[in-house]
Amino acid sequence: MDNQFTNAERAEVLTAALPYIKKYNGKTVVIKYGGNAMINEQLKQQVMEDIVLLWLIGVKVVLVHGGGPEISETMKKLGKQAVFLDGLRVTDKETVDIVQMVLAGKINKTLVNLIQMKGGHAVGISGIDGGIIEAKMKNEALGYVGEITKVRTQPITDLLEKNYIPVVSTVASDRQGNTYNINGDTAAAFLAGALGAERLIMMTDIAGILMDKDDPSTLIGNITVSEARKLYENNVISGGMIPKVDCCIEALEHGVNNVVIMDGRIPHSILMELLTDEGAGTMVMKG
Repeated sequence: MDNQFTNAERAEVLTAALPYIKKYNGKTVVIKYGGNAMINEQLKQQVMEDIVLLWLIGVKVVLVHGGGPEISETMKKLGKQAVFLDGLRVTDKETVDIVQMVLAGKINKTLVNLIQMKGGHAVGISGIDGGIIEAKMKNEALGYVGEITKVRTQPITDLLEKNYIPVVSTVASDRQGNTYNINGDTAAAFLAGALGAERLIMMTDIAGILMDKDDPSTLIGNITVSEARKLYENNVISGGMIPKVDCCIEALEHGVNNVVIMDGRIPHSILMELLTDEGAGTMVMKG
């Protein structure tokens, strides 16, 4: 692999990235990490490398993660059946304990460890820590699935100022001490908005927004909020893509400059998006 490029070609690649390095140096970028990039070991390693590289060039990276498949797997091992209603996990008291254990414990600390193995400095926190995310019950039928009522960014900005990469698991609490499972995309959108992030990157298992969901060549590179709403009406944006685009709009309305729905299955897609002309996925803009 190392022999594929001459030193001159390597230097050219770095020079081409310079305008983007300048653009994002000192800026906050929130990455919602999920999908296949979280399950495939090789992709996981590459995502951590991308994050550490961005951190080394002065980007303030905040990593927000879920972990649905691992929660379901742990529930199965404990003899508990996962139940979903309208795509959301029905979360009783026992399930929310499992969610907290898996998200704020195992997954969160594994990611912190990986970042540090790559040479970065990371601190793992949950939405409960420092009251970062307050929530209330979204719907009694869903149980302890939370709707965000308040975001407090101080613990995250403190970590960023001390040059740490905050790794945030999406569990939250209310003032009565109840714990809630929060949708990862929603949490990332709220946090990115509250932090005034330069960019929110939503990693998914699809190429981005497609005019024809079965044809990756129909990828829409850029889209405004009003154009996205028209695609809702025409059923181009449908199914599982609706809540994802809703989260993009939510983030933009709360102060994020732009949001990218990105194919996390592509190696080093984060660097492609931030440090090249090409980008990766669909950029959603206010417009």
